[in-house]
Amino acid sequence: METTGWMEVTHDRAAAAVGSGSVNVLATPEIVALVERTAVQLLDGHLPDGQTTVGTRIELDHLAPTPVGLAVSARVRLEAVEGRTLRFTFEVRDPAGEVAVGSHVRTLVDRVRFERGAARRRAQPR
Repeated sequence: METTGWMEVTHDRAAAAVGSGSVNVLATPEIVALVERTAVQLLDGHLPDGQTTVGTRIELDHLAPTPVGLAVSARVRLEAVEGRTLRFTFEVRDPAGEVAVGSHVRTLVDRVRFERGAARRRAQPR
């Protein structure tokens, strides 16, 4: 299974704006967000009731800069399902060519149980 997500590179998605650098090109954290959104969209309608996935790992090689004003596409492919672990690969491109490649792992969780566990962390004193 695979799908493609799209994003316009706006000033608020530039490295200088998000704090991941000082240049006005697509920020690496914005690529991560696009890949995660696209993976979630790929799984939409394919998960059991009450289940969702959470991102647990991403490996990304950011290969080329994309200036503000261009659009990028992220092709995300589900490569393997190993129990509750879902493994994806991705390629991000702009009109000039390849921008980033990598892999992403998501884990299948029970939504209510997961959110309860997160809430317990808030209640724990540090």
